[in-house]
Amino acid sequence: MVESIRRGVSETARLEAFSDGVFAIAITLLVLEIRVPPPEVTHEGAGLFRALLGLWPSYLGYLISFITIGVMWANHHSMFELICRTDRYFLLLSVLFLMCIAFLPFPTAVLAEYLPQPAGRRVAVAGYSATFVIIALAYNALWWYAVRGGRLLAPTADMSSVRTISRRYLIGPTAYFLSFLLAFVNPWASLAVHGVLIVFYLLPV
Repeated sequence: MVESIRRGVSETARLEAFSDGVFAIAITLLVLEIRVPPPEVTHEGAGLFRALLGLWPSYLGYLISFITIGVMWANHHSMFELICRTDRYFLLLSVLFLMCIAFLPFPTAVLAEYLPQPAGRRVAVAGYSATFVIIALAYNALWWYAVRGGRLLAPTADMSSVRTISRRYLIGPTAYFLSFLLAFVNPWASLAVHGVLIVFYLLPV
């Protein structure tokens, strides 16, 4: 029994380390999408200043995505305070979830590029929100697979905390889907939903 638990902890630690690496790479790639204005578009100091200010969509996309990934990473870490085992299906679900996380820099770059453009703004924000819908669904699939019937939970897991976390996680896909629909009506309201969700998931359980 002790040896079995040790194997489970070892497998979990490897998965956490791999996940941390993917989260770190995704966050790093976000900042690479903030491009330095080329010299030909600036003229003296004031021109460069205006060009840097003109990058505000990139700053906004970076801010929202960075904090959201950071919050997901923190909650992912907390998840493994309750989960002590892994199996093949849990590992595959983790790969699916991390694939979605690694994809996030692309819709963030699209958002930054087209947010100032009225013609493409709605589609850019909708695509950005749709990515988070998929991430939230993958996150929930990961969590629910682990906790269903106590499948991968530690023997000492607080079931009250498990139920609270389960309820909180269910809000994510619904709220992000709302932001997806809002993008076609009011893109700024859609982004506001992202901000509200950041605050909500920053709050302790």
